[in-house]
Amino acid sequence: MRAEPRSEPRYVDERSGATYPIDDPRWCGDDGAPLTVSALPGITREQVDTGARSLWRYRAALPVRIDAPVSLGEGCTPLVEKSWGEDRILFKLEWFSPTGSFKDRGTSVMISLLAQRGVPEVIEDSSGNGGASVSAYCAAAGIRARILAPATTSPAKVLQSRAYGAEVQLVPGDRDATAAEALRQSAHTYYASHNWHPFFLQGTKTLAYELWEDLGFTAPDAVVTVAGAGSTVLGCDLGFSELLAAGQIARRPRLLVAQPAHCAPLHAAFRAGTETPVPSLHAPTIAEGTAIREPVRFPEVLRAIRRSDGDMAAIPEDAIATAVRRLVAMGLYAEPTSATAAAAIEVFRDRGAIRPGETTVVLLTGSGLKATPTMTELFG
Repeated sequence: MRAEPRSEPRYVDERSGATYPIDDPRWCGDDGAPLTVSALPGITREQVDTGARSLWRYRAALPVRIDAPVSLGEGCTPLVEKSWGEDRILFKLEWFSPTGSFKDRGTSVMISLLAQRGVPEVIEDSSGNGGASVSAYCAAAGIRARILAPATTSPAKVLQSRAYGAEVQLVPGDRDATAAEALRQSAHTYYASHNWHPFFLQGTKTLAYELWEDLGFTAPDAVVTVAGAGSTVLGCDLGFSELLAAGQIARRPRLLVAQPAHCAPLHAAFRAGTETPVPSLHAPTIAEGTAIREPVRFPEVLRAIRRSDGDMAAIPEDAIATAVRRLVAMGLYAEPTSATAAAAIEVFRDRGAIRPGETTVVLLTGSGLKATPTMTELFG
């Protein structure tokens, strides 16, 4: 079954219903709300550009034409099968991305759009991986980049951004303080935020398309991931929704989402049955990439999980550390943030969300090389 011709895409504020032209140089709505792109029809297997060995093989699924993609070969990451206790699990190794994390998917598409529109300079706030990714793609595009990061960010991630030529500004306080400072500075410099810009999610959705192709143009039964801001959740929701609309899959995979128990605001609201924050613990965690108390797209992430008949789990610190060690013993050097997803496998299996005989994919989003101080504590 082929997708119907698409109507003209627009930016959409899902909370108010407001829409804006897709060619507006904006990253949020007039009232400051986050935006997405209006529903797209998806693509068929015939529309995959098999001559492109990167996520740009799915360019037909994007809402606008990009004439000169800023690409470093992102996408086409390995999918390897391993035993995890009683289960056979497919691990998607997103650290094979050019800068070592899945963020390169969203960044490639977002920076390609901004380069095409002539943006000369951007700012980005990040706990590390997003900033490194934006720095790399801005270097490739000839765009100046200023990266704001918490003062406690892993030195390896700060070094990577600086090595790409970005200006790095370390901000006292936590991840949320860094985001607030970036918003203040966005009054003067274009805000290329991986948490805010709708085209970042357009790149992240290629995860769903790639898994569909990896599995012989079928969908997995479940996808396990970790959430801080929730971009992998939203990307998978977008991509699999489009494939469903195009008649390429019969149903969405269940999205099974883990957060560290020390910072699990989405999990707390999910368990409470709400779409708004409820009181929850906030303490330091070795999964530093998820330490976000107020995700920008809070209700949208929860809706995506519930729409897929998915589930959430809060993982203790010792279980995350154990998962890091188990992965390394299998040859998989994952940073603690992404190992949180692996730590949740038994939790979801015991609840019946991961089922024998089904296809389960676990996203390992970043390399252990990104978290050398923490990895040294665990193994040194």
